[in-house]
Amino acid sequence: MEHGKGEGTILDRIVAKRRDSIAHRKRALPDVALKLAVPKQPPARDFAARLSREGCNVIAELKKASPSLGLIREEYSPALLAPSLEAAGAAALSVLTEEDFFQGSLAHLKEAKKAVSIPILRKDFIVDPWQVWEARAAGADSFLLIAAILSDELLRELLVLGRELGMEALVEVHSREELARANAAGAKIIGVNNRDLRDFRVSLQTSLDLVRDIPDGAVAVSESGLHAPEDLLRLRKAGFDAFLIGERLMKHDDPAAQLREMLGPVTAGAAASRGD
Repeated sequence: MEHGKGEGTILDRIVAKRRDSIAHRKRALPDVALKLAVPKQPPARDFAARLSREGCNVIAELKKASPSLGLIREEYSPALLAPSLEAAGAAALSVLTEEDFFQGSLAHLKEAKKAVSIPILRKDFIVDPWQVWEARAAGADSFLLIAAILSDELLRELLVLGRELGMEALVEVHSREELARANAAGAKIIGVNNRDLRDFRVSLQTSLDLVRDIPDGAVAVSESGLHAPEDLLRLRKAGFDAFLIGERLMKHDDPAAQLREMLGPVTAGAAASRGD
């Protein structure tokens, strides 16, 4: 049984469409072909280590569209955006690969991977082990697991498979119950999504309410609704190690400049507290 599903929500529609797409793609590209492709990839870059560095670690998200906003960025070139965001200080990148609601693709992930040296997260609605093999075969260094759409058993299975392939997944939660399930599954990178995927409402209070229940040994990531340096400073003080920022960057004419603007005060504040 899957958790957190309400009849007719946006999340339901996305997952249903994703299952249909996976069924079709698995017929065209069976498991055996993906398993032959994976060894040809270089080892995965250490996503968890990048997010655990001292300082303000931002996962900059490459996203062309979303169900809530529609088209976000008309001129969308991961091959150009990725290196500019790396140069601006991104610790890692997240690339949307869901086609129907976010206008993403695995081709976007491959373009970004070739252009940078930092880790790349596959951002998608992963509900089948086949997608984890697909992610690694495409060059992903990590992948998203959304607790709300996975049973406890499948969540554990996908985490273990990712580790067997050299990837540590980012497990996303939105409630205390989902966080407890992520902890029980042994998640080592836990992202608190401030956006409720059932109705797309956003509140940073979600992160502040849940951060204390993230184990000390896990990497804590706050996701969505981060619009200003003050948001990062507040959440960093609360105990978060990293931050996923997408729409704020993608809506800006110059995403790299926007990232620098957000990181500047946080970096300066950290230096001042160290006495640099």
